[in-house]
Amino acid sequence: MGKTITEKVLSKHSETDCHAGDIVVASVDFCMAQDGTSKLMIEELAALGFATPKPLRGAAIVLDHSSPSPSAEVSRIHSVIKDFSAKHAIELHDVGEGVCHQVVPESGRVLPGDLVVGADSHTCTYGALNACSTGMGSADVAAAVHTGKLWFRVPEALKVDISGGFKDRVSAKDLILRLVGDVRADGATYKSLEFSGETLPSINMDGRMTISNMVVEMGAKFGPFPFDAVTSSWYASIGLNPAAGVTADDDASYVRTIDVDASDLVPKVARPDRVDNVCDVSECAGTEIDQVFLGTCTNGRLSDLAAAADILKGRRVKKGLRLIVAPASRSVLMRSIEAGIVSQLLAAGAVFVSPGCGPCVGTHAGVPSDGERVLSTANRNFSGRMGNNNDVEIYLASPETAAASALEGRITDPREV
Repeated sequence: MGKTITEKVLSKHSETDCHAGDIVVASVDFCMAQDGTSKLMIEELAALGFATPKPLRGAAIVLDHSSPSPSAEVSRIHSVIKDFSAKHAIELHDVGEGVCHQVVPESGRVLPGDLVVGADSHTCTYGALNACSTGMGSADVAAAVHTGKLWFRVPEALKVDISGGFKDRVSAKDLILRLVGDVRADGATYKSLEFSGETLPSINMDGRMTISNMVVEMGAKFGPFPFDAVTSSWYASIGLNPAAGVTADDDASYVRTIDVDASDLVPKVARPDRVDNVCDVSECAGTEIDQVFLGTCTNGRLSDLAAAADILKGRRVKKGLRLIVAPASRSVLMRSIEAGIVSQLLAAGAVFVSPGCGPCVGTHAGVPSDGERVLSTANRNFSGRMGNNNDVEIYLASPETAAASALEGRITDPREV
C-alpha cells in the first residue's frame, strides 16, 4: 500500500515506516510563534533551561497581531520578546514586516517536505509549500523549540480532487469556503486534507496559501499540496531552488475523496457567526454593511489586492462605508505600490494600515461599532472576533466579493459590477 504526503513526511522525520494511526516522535524542521502566543512560549522555555533552538532551521517570532503596539502593556510584551529573541538566537520579525503566515514563507525557512509547528492555529498555511505544518499550544511549541522533536499521531487523510477551471471573479477563497461549508467545522478533525487534480497548475501560490490556511476551520491537522511546477516556480521567485518535495503515491489510502469542479463554483459567503455557515452570495446579496476588510493571512497577498483593485479601479467605495486594507507583508505592500495597486485602492477610498493582522483579531485598528456589519476576507467570523461583542456581524468572502460589496455598500456578487 502506498503512502499519502502526510505519511511520507512523518515517516522521514520519525525515521520509521509509519502509517495513519501510528504514534511517532518526529524531528521538527522549524517553529514559529507570534506576539499573542510568544509570552507563554517564552515562560515555558525559561522553565526548561532553554539555550538555543534545536529544529533544523531554527525558530522565529513575528510581531503581527498587535502591530504597531496599541498599549503600554503590549509594548512591554514586545520588549520581552525582542530581548529573549536576541539572547537565544530566535529570528525576530518586527512590527510592520507583516503577518506571520506571509513573512515566514518569504523568509525561506520552510521548505518542501518539511515538518513545521507554530503557536498559531493557521500555521497549516505552509501546506501550500508542500510542508506538513500545524498549529499547537505554546507549551507544545516550546517543547519542539527546546528539543527539536515532538510526538504526533499520524493523521488519516482526505483527498480533495479539483477539476475544471475557475470562472471570472471566482477564486480560491470561494473554493475553500465551499469545502468548509460541505465538510463542516468538525468534519476533518485531526485529518490531513491533501489536494490533487487537473486544476492545481492554475492555482498560484497565493491561492494555495488561502486554501491551506483554512483547512483548520474543518478541524484538519495538515493541508499539504503536492510539490509541482507551481511550488518550484514560487521558490525560485524568492531566490531558492530546493530539492523536489513530496507527492502522494497513486495507491495511497484515503478515508474519503472529495471531488470539486471549479467550473461549477460561484462566489461564496460565510454568514455569522460560524465559518461553516456558508451560502452562495446570492442568498445574502443586498445585506447592508458598514465596513469591508481586505487583508489577513488568508487574503492579504499581492494577487488578492490586485483582484480588488481591478474591480475598484476608477470607482469610489460607497459613501459612509470604511474599506480597510492590511497588506500581508512589507514586501507585498512594496510590490503593490510598484504595480499601481495601492494608488488604485487609495483613489477608491481605501484606508491602509500597517502590514500585519490588522483588524482581524480586534486588538487595535478597525474595531467595528456596536451593531455594525463587516464583510471581511479573513478566516474567522466568530462573535467578538474583531474586538466588539455587541451585536457585530462578520461575513467572510473573497477579495472580489469584498471589493464589489464596498462599491455598493451591501453584499454584492462581484460578477455583477
